Amino acid sequence: MAAGTEQGLAEAIRFDLRRMHETWMEVFYPRQRDAEHTVLGKWTPDEGIQVYLYKLWSALGVPVVGVLYPIVLFGYFVRFQTRRVNVTATRLGFVGVVLLFVVLWGALSALVAFPLEGRVDSGGVTAIIVASAVAVLSSALAFGFWVLDGRPVTVLFAYPFAMTAIFLPPVVAALFSETLAEIVLTRSDSLASWSLDQMPALVETYLVENFDRDEFAHVIIWFGVSIPVGWILGIVVTLADIVRPTAD
Repeated sequence: MAAGTEQGLAEAIRFDLRRMHETWMEVFYPRQRDAEHTVLGKWTPDEGIQVYLYKLWSALGVPVVGVLYPIVLFGYFVRFQTRRVNVTATRLGFVGVVLLFVVLWGALSALVAFPLEGRVDSGGVTAIIVASAVAVLSSALAFGFWVLDGRPVTVLFAYPFAMTAIFLPPVVAALFSETLAEIVLTRSDSLASWSLDQMPALVETYLVENFDRDEFAHVIIWFGVSIPVGWILGIVVTLADIVRPTAD
């Protein structure tokens, strides 16, 4: 049983690597991907310098595929998780998704406002309500852009707003609650300081001299973080779809 599983895994890896290399070859050459079993077969140059250029491009693709394959594997994992979310979202529809988040965050707001009243600081209720609004709005925007369909729209907008729905509510809530601020904003400031230290000296000096890291700045920082993180996740899922479409 274990040997069969290992053999199946090895076959899947070989399939992925071969398809990635064929995709690389198709950047410049026709009939490369999945063409071996077709009537015309895989295209190869006949003679001259084209043969050497073809072999050179093939050789260059080997390290590229080796570097990209771990990213593709991560893309498989992210795709699996997002597909599960997408199935649920499709069943609920846009209104259903928005109502679900309204109910969930509304219940949390009600819990803070009534049963836990007096146990949280004075800004706690406002913090949760504002965070709820940010989460609901971001989720609605993410779903709306996903429904529009089209890979560019999904990658450019849906994924970043989905990350915003995760990253931004705690930071926004911390603006209204001293207790949360001590936890969230303090750690956010430490992370921002560490990030500045990793930047080139010229960039670090410019940012320090021209931008104050006040409380609201952390909202902008985490909104800014959400965008590239969303793009990265969208790109790795796109790579996974290119190498092994869902139907495969």
